Amino acid sequence: MPCILIADDHDLVRDTIAAYLETVDGFTVMTASNFDAALGSMKGINAVDLLILDYNMPGMNGLEGLERARKSHPAIKVVLMSGVANKDVAQTAMSMGADGFIPKRLAAKSMVNAINFVLAGERYFPVDFAEPEQAAAPSANFADLTEREMQTLEQLCIGLSNKDIARNLGVQEVTVKLHVKNLLAKLNVSNRTQAAILAKEQHLF
Repeated sequence: MPCILIADDHDLVRDTIAAYLETVDGFTVMTASNFDAALGSMKGINAVDLLILDYNMPGMNGLEGLERARKSHPAIKVVLMSGVANKDVAQTAMSMGADGFIPKRLAAKSMVNAINFVLAGERYFPVDFAEPEQAAAPSANFADLTEREMQTLEQLCIGLSNKDIARNLGVQEVTVKLHVKNLLAKLNVSNRTQAAILAKEQHLF
């Protein structure tokens, strides 16, 4: 059962997110109200799989906290969360090794999807925070996808790798890569995580 640590100094935000995630089957949730408490929990007896770290919080200087968390506990996935950080901050966080960036305005179900993708080894970055040439609104028309591309997309939605998808579909891994490339282009998204989230938000699977 994955253990998620939410570090945020705003009690309402922290407790609301924690309460919601605790309703999701398969999650164990811990909380911390400052950065030092978060570091203490990360080296505690309970193994933490994912740290959701608020960008503005006592004990850390913005992205400095992300850097410290990554260096002190490299095996723990770290997602930066913020209600004020702009696109540049988000992109810098990703370049510094963050496993994802979650805006606080993100819908609850989308946040759960993002967390699941990160836990599955993907990186989450919201479509509307992408570079301008990548930020066009994703197409919700899945009718252009072939049957095999839809099957591939369904496998992406549960976080499987190309190798696992190839084994499940009985095809070569290079074929899966081609299917993924084609469906990303047809859905007008830049990566497999965005494609899977789009599919989940459209309740396809």
